[in-house]
Amino acid sequence: MTPRERVVAALERKQPDMVPTFELEFQLVEELTGKKPHDREEYLRATAAEKEAMMKSDVELWIEVYERLEYSIAYAHALGSPEAVRYFRKLTGDRFMVWAHADGTFAIPDGEHMTEFVFWLADKPEEAKETARRRVREAIERAKVWFDAGVDLFGLCSDYCFNSGPFLSPRMFAEFITPYLEENIRRLKEMGAYVFKHTDGNIMPILDQLVACEPHALHSLDPMAGVDIAEVKRLVGDRVALMGNVNCALLQTGTRDEIIQSAEYAITRGKPGGGYVFCTSNVAFKGMPLENYLLILEVWKRHREY
Repeated sequence: MTPRERVVAALERKQPDMVPTFELEFQLVEELTGKKPHDREEYLRATAAEKEAMMKSDVELWIEVYERLEYSIAYAHALGSPEAVRYFRKLTGDRFMVWAHADGTFAIPDGEHMTEFVFWLADKPEEAKETARRRVREAIERAKVWFDAGVDLFGLCSDYCFNSGPFLSPRMFAEFITPYLEENIRRLKEMGAYVFKHTDGNIMPILDQLVACEPHALHSLDPMAGVDIAEVKRLVGDRVALMGNVNCALLQTGTRDEIIQSAEYAITRGKPGGGYVFCTSNVAFKGMPLENYLLILEVWKRHREY
């Protein structure tokens, strides 16, 4: 199977030849390759011809990264633009799936606006719902541009939960999030794309609502919030694929044994019967020791075959 075929099988809750892997973001390119993509300031200073050359160089670097890490999914926003996705597709064809952001739903607001947001929901619920509908429409319009360029997977990455549970009560979540999440997912699927829903934190009080919106997969399954992939697989594994559960914090601060244990737990509980994509619970972030990330890929290689 190709990398894309593997992840399509997993997203459809089927069993591929091996468990696919990826990361929402891989921020250790320089540590892995000794090279780094051009930054925004370099693009702003460049002529049109220089920008095209830089874009092509960056895409080729990302292809090197994805092939070395044996990823099944590339990240459109790392490639940089719809034009870059088209060039990526020209070079790789359908070898990889490509994902982009497309979430219009409300996320946990930052601390500066949290109180204001809560009062707004309580005092002006109809205005909030109209805003929610508009945000989804705008997200779909943005997604169309990426889809036309070659993106075939969308990630809905509004965070809903703290480690203690969802920011909104399940009742309020059902009123202000779920209907719009369902529409967001449905319209992306009608476009012909696959969809995963990411949120950090303890999703268990709203798990049924998330699954009822019918994403192809749930991402994070945050072990730092006590989410147990074995329990989630038991409860909803027949309705949704699973992505993640390797403890991201341990890759920064954990011992070698703790990292191996987390990776082994995630893959051995997520893998059975298919419907699982191996990855961390967040991203491979800058500052994470590269050797720790490569260690979980060694665990993946030992356990990935069906």
